[in-house]
Amino acid sequence: MKKQNIGPYFYVSLLVLAGFVTVGAGCTTQEELIQESDISDSQVTEQSMYSFPGVLDDSQIENKIVRIETENGDIVFELFADTAPKTVSNFVYLANQGYFNGLTFHRRVEDFVIQGGDPMGNGMGGPGYKFEDELNDEYQYDRGIVAMANSGPDTNGSQFFIMLADNPLPKAYSIFGRVLEGMEVVDEIGIGDVMTKVTIESIDGSNEAEGEDGAEVEGDTGASVAK
Repeated sequence: MKKQNIGPYFYVSLLVLAGFVTVGAGCTTQEELIQESDISDSQVTEQSMYSFPGVLDDSQIENKIVRIETENGDIVFELFADTAPKTVSNFVYLANQGYFNGLTFHRRVEDFVIQGGDPMGNGMGGPGYKFEDELNDEYQYDRGIVAMANSGPDTNGSQFFIMLADNPLPKAYSIFGRVLEGMEVVDEIGIGDVMTKVTIESIDGSNEAEGEDGAEVEGDTGASVAK
């Protein structure tokens, strides 16, 4: 895998708040959350080659699915554009730029989640910007749900996780999709497994990818899963 080069500009913050734990290696509590943080907004802006797209046109985000190709098979998940239009727009934008291609799943916690979307591969990378949460009661953190990693309110970037099992997590992570095909692949994903290609497709199967595959990432924050 070609290593993405963005430099050591961003760091994970480890926090313990009211019964749930933020990112951290070696943490072993009942609930695993996803966190990300950066050093300063000025550094994020200066180093980033990406910018938050806002909410894309309906034609770009509605009735779309994501296909993550791995060596073990494909993972396909639907996108919840109706309840998380900003989050879906962000994922579609980054995928169409080739941002995720070649990145790894850098964290796995048995019976909880797998996590990826970090260009640094260590839980400390991101696209160079943050955007707001989209939280609602439409979906729960059930097996197969796809949601955003964060380091607190309104700190979403590019790292995401897929639930391996149902979990009563607090409503603090923006849910934006659900696996339709390939949960057996999700179950076998290990730390370091590569997303060889991530594409956006219409439900009819046509490829919606735009932009340049393999775009080099220079950016900000990271997120990771702790238990």
